[in-house]
Amino acid sequence: MEKTNFEKLRVYQLSETLADTIWNIVLKWNYLAQNTVGRQMIEACDSIGANIAEGTGRATLQDNRRFKRIARGSLYETQHWLRRAYRRSLLTAKQIETLKPIIHELSPKLNAYYRSVNSAAIDQRNKAQRTKYKAQKI
Repeated sequence: MEKTNFEKLRVYQLSETLADTIWNIVLKWNYLAQNTVGRQMIEACDSIGANIAEGTGRATLQDNRRFKRIARGSLYETQHWLRRAYRRSLLTAKQIETLKPIIHELSPKLNAYYRSVNSAAIDQRNKAQRTKYKAQKI
């Protein structure tokens, strides 16, 4: 099966790597930890890639921008849950060292991707406004 456009994006691939790594860690936790912190962390982390994908499939740049903003929020939520898990001794220092480089690469790439989509949406809106203004002058 050929990859879709979003699957070729490094930012999406990093979100998958992060989600799969967290999933494999949480699977080893006890029921209480899985059902509380683990569930929240997995949902937040899975939401990063899901929102990148969904935004890419939307018809307008404004919709795409909105989903990239949600993906960024989900990354920040994931970081919150990772901190909680570490403080509650659910994550080892070794696991944190595995996750850190993924997050440190994903975070700026996701921000840059959002800024790119945001700029394109603003340019598109400005162009539409100029066209509308020209039509009104005639």
